Formats: sequence, C-alpha cells, structure tokens
Amino acid sequence: MTDVTDADFEAEVIGSELPVLVEFTADWCPPCRQMGPVLKALALEEGDRLKVVQLNVDHNPETTNAYKVLSMPTFMVFRGGEPVKAMVGARPKRRLLEELSDVL
Repeated sequence: MTDVTDADFEAEVIGSELPVLVEFTADWCPPCRQMGPVLKALALEEGDRLKVVQLNVDHNPETTNAYKVLSMPTFMVFRGGEPVKAMVGARPKRRLLEELSDVL
C-alpha cells in the first residue's frame, strides 16, 4: 500500500492504469488505524486489479479540499482519472470487497 501526497496524487491516482482505492486518513483517527490491516490485505489480494493508496488529510489539504472530504476515513475509487465511488467509515474487508465489486 502506497502513501500519496498532493504532489504526486496526479501521477499515482489520476494517471493510474488500474482503478485506485484512495483512503483519506489521519493519524488521530482510530477507525483509520483499524482499516490499515484490511487495506494491506486488500492490496495484496487485489493488487493486479486495484491499486490501494492512502492520503493523509492533515499533510495534504489541497487534494482533501478538492474532493470535499470531511470525514475520516473516506474511501474514494478513481477510474480513468475520475472519482466513481465514495464511501465513508470503517468497514470489514468482506463488506469493502462487496462495495467495490461494481468497480473492479
């Protein structure tokens, strides 16, 4: 799982060949920390079909504001450079996979 920033968001997410799941996260957010192992497992299992990245909202306000992210964790799926799905809140891996099935 990769960390992205305002500086490389365009290259890593917008320009990606694969769909990208972005977790907008923060160090102070317990549900975000809860999602760490879930996202790592997802990245390993679905790495050939989905890129999984994290963006720290406190260190990257430009991207956070551009996509109007207000709650942590927010998950956004980008395909072809466009956000195609958004979900808010921690969830188990099984549910996350179900919610991602239409974009994979």
